[in-house]
Amino acid sequence: MGDLIEEWATRVAEAELSGTLPQRWAHTQGVAKRAVEVSHALGQDASLLVAAATLHDVGYAPQLVVTGFHPLDGARFLRDEHGADERLVRLVANHSFALMEAEERGLRKELASEFPLLEERLLVDALVYCDMTTTPDGGRTTAEERAVEILGRYGGDSVVGRFIRRAAPEIFGAVGQVEAALAAQPR
Repeated sequence: MGDLIEEWATRVAEAELSGTLPQRWAHTQGVAKRAVEVSHALGQDASLLVAAATLHDVGYAPQLVVTGFHPLDGARFLRDEHGADERLVRLVANHSFALMEAEERGLRKELASEFPLLEERLLVDALVYCDMTTTPDGGRTTAEERAVEILGRYGGDSVVGRFIRRAAPEIFGAVGQVEAALAAQPR
């Protein structure tokens, strides 16, 4: 079952992103690679993490944009067009502290009511880790460098800039939790 959801996620993400947003597709592939690397720490949720990492930015695809907020647009697409697993859709909708950005955009109630945050902290944090330690081109980076890169790309006064400044302590905390969990794993 695990390989099937991962293969399906790759097909969907590639179809939606690779042609129109090649850099976003490169980032997505890097995030998925990170997920494979850390998935052993998640036991039975390993494939779910990899699938969510592969699909986390699908809502950026121009043909899927409705609200302009990619976590919400992507989650709705996966739910409505693909009947995707509820936990997967909720991970995509809430990746990397999306609820905080939704608040900046006036979409918090919509996101929270349609896609409540999962309570499995390590799983949620692992997706944050994968996303926030991957560059726009799919390479490795630190969460601190990624936050600086995002601020530089969007500008400090933008919606994304305000969000990333606000969310940075939470992001760094999530990344730290995953790094601690990985360090505690037997080699």
